[in-house]
Amino acid sequence: MRSIRFMLGALHTSLTGWTQWANSPDIMTQFTEKDLEEMSRKLTEFPRSFIEYDLEITRKGADKGLKAKRRARRRRRVTEGIYI
Repeated sequence: MRSIRFMLGALHTSLTGWTQWANSPDIMTQFTEKDLEEMSRKLTEFPRSFIEYDLEITRKGADKGLKAKRRARRRRRVTEGIYI
C-alpha cells in the first residue's frame, strides 16, 4: 500500500507541474510546434492506458465487493436461524 500511495502522490505532483506549465503562456510559447505536438501525442497515450487499467481494477473491486456482500448475507441467513 505504501508503494501505491507513493506512486499516486508522485503522479499527482507531476500532473500539478504539467498543469502549471500548460496554463502558462510564457512557458508554453518556448516550445516549438513540433515539441507541442509530440507532448500532446505522448500525453494522450498515458491517460488512455491509465483509464483502461482503472476500469479493469474497478471491475475487479466491484466484483470482490459483490462477493463479500453475498458472503455476508449468507452468514446472516445462517446465524438468523440460530436461537439461544
